[in-house]
Amino acid sequence: GKLGRYPPWPGKIVNPPKDLKKPRGKKCFFVKFFGTEDHAWIKVEQLKPYHPHKEEMIKINKGKRFQQAVDAVEEFLRKTKGKDQASSHNSTEEKNRRNSSEERGKQSAGEEKRRASLSEGKVKKGTGEGKKRVSSVSSERGSKSPLKRAQDQSPRKQGRPPKDEKDLTIPESSTVKRVMTGTVAGFKWPPSVSEPVKDSDPHFHHFLLSQTEKPAVCYQAITKKLKVCEEETGSTSIQAADSTAVNGSITPTDKKIGFLGLGLMGSGIVSNLLKMGHTVTVWNRTAEKCDLFIQEGARLGRTPAEVVSTCDITFACVSDPKAAKDLVLGPSGVLQGIRPGKCYVDMSTVDADTVTELAQVIVSRGGRFLEAPVSGNQQLSNDGMLVILAAGDRGLYEDCSSCFQAMGKTSFFLGEVGNAAKMMLIVNMVQGSFMATIAEGLTLAQVTGQSQQTLLDILNQGQLASIFLDQKCQNILQGNFKPDFYLKYIQKDLRLAIALGDSVNHPTPMAAAANEVYKRAKALDQSDNDMSAVYRAYIH
Repeated sequence: GKLGRYPPWPGKIVNPPKDLKKPRGKKCFFVKFFGTEDHAWIKVEQLKPYHPHKEEMIKINKGKRFQQAVDAVEEFLRKTKGKDQASSHNSTEEKNRRNSSEERGKQSAGEEKRRASLSEGKVKKGTGEGKKRVSSVSSERGSKSPLKRAQDQSPRKQGRPPKDEKDLTIPESSTVKRVMTGTVAGFKWPPSVSEPVKDSDPHFHHFLLSQTEKPAVCYQAITKKLKVCEEETGSTSIQAADSTAVNGSITPTDKKIGFLGLGLMGSGIVSNLLKMGHTVTVWNRTAEKCDLFIQEGARLGRTPAEVVSTCDITFACVSDPKAAKDLVLGPSGVLQGIRPGKCYVDMSTVDADTVTELAQVIVSRGGRFLEAPVSGNQQLSNDGMLVILAAGDRGLYEDCSSCFQAMGKTSFFLGEVGNAAKMMLIVNMVQGSFMATIAEGLTLAQVTGQSQQTLLDILNQGQLASIFLDQKCQNILQGNFKPDFYLKYIQKDLRLAIALGDSVNHPTPMAAAANEVYKRAKALDQSDNDMSAVYRAYIH
């Protein structure tokens, strides 16, 4: 996108959700925009009283959607005046003046009635008609990320409320915060989305990607405890919805869950499924790994086929394409337990061809299939903070809602089978290449007489600062390569990502170079260490 300016837009200051933290830095208020149902944190200096600036706003913005917003303000004022003749405008204006000079942590019920018009502010804007930007702030570890907001707009040009991408929310914990943004095009709303999202955890977020006949694709952010409503005009809004979850807890599905594969990722996932009250049957190639989970309340399955036949939804998380195929097609494998209505969710990171083949054989037996590889590591798996990339059966994705909430902080639905595999390989390609670059920099610092610790301190003060950078550098500085993400698996993902590039004649020279370094590390017996052990490939 490019920097641009949005016209002023009417809104009112309201109480933010209890779980939503105010951003640090400049004073700001939580604003609900009239005519859109969008919300955002807005800096004090970008707020102006409605009545003195009403005519100025109308002159600047003549869009139909803006006029609807003004109508909504006037309707709100009429209702407010009818309810409370005695204390309408005077008390409102007084509170505006008082709060502009004094930050208030909590808004009283009367303060919710205040109205503000938003002055011009620079924000990032996607180019082209109907484009929107979905922004979110997330933290790894500690606490799940706070409420995300989506900006909606139909494909035709319309006025839009100003949004300051930087003034969203800051997570409670985490020493490093990251703002993730992505420019996406006009959205065609799926019919099922108009229903409330049930059994909600207010910190977990679904992102649904819909691919229509048009070449453009888009995201729709649905936060738990939010529902998306389609109005008669065709516009969309996000409103608070009732939830059966109490105090952010998860209401587990009553479906019987199976889980195959208790490695670094699978172990944390199963533990969180059990903690949140799911009924889980487990199986692992080496049965001893099941013992701990049996003690935590899991049931033991003797074979993958038995688990699938006795459970409604069976998840699997194994190491590579060969293991994924053997699990489904091998003796007493998943396929033997599949019958009409049985559900299989493969969370392994594999190539698109493998997952497409598995989907075909599952569906051919009447089963339902979802691919759902996860982005994260052992620690994030244990903390229930994984990012889930799903594709395939949309209904099955929704049936897995409570499971995904238990194991992750965010899930993305990416459309048809194969999309999640491709996206996951690209994500890990970037991560693996970055890790190799970190190791290269640290070793170059060492051989040129520079302090590695000082290099890390400098990086942590710059734009590259992240939990990943800090943790991996600490691993190297401390010589601690206990696996959080196996080196052999990141090399496997680089190899598959390079093959993905080959399949479409797209160059991947950075990934290819990184892959050679990981292969060298494997030759030095670093396969079962953490990916940060790629550092040892650079030591002379």
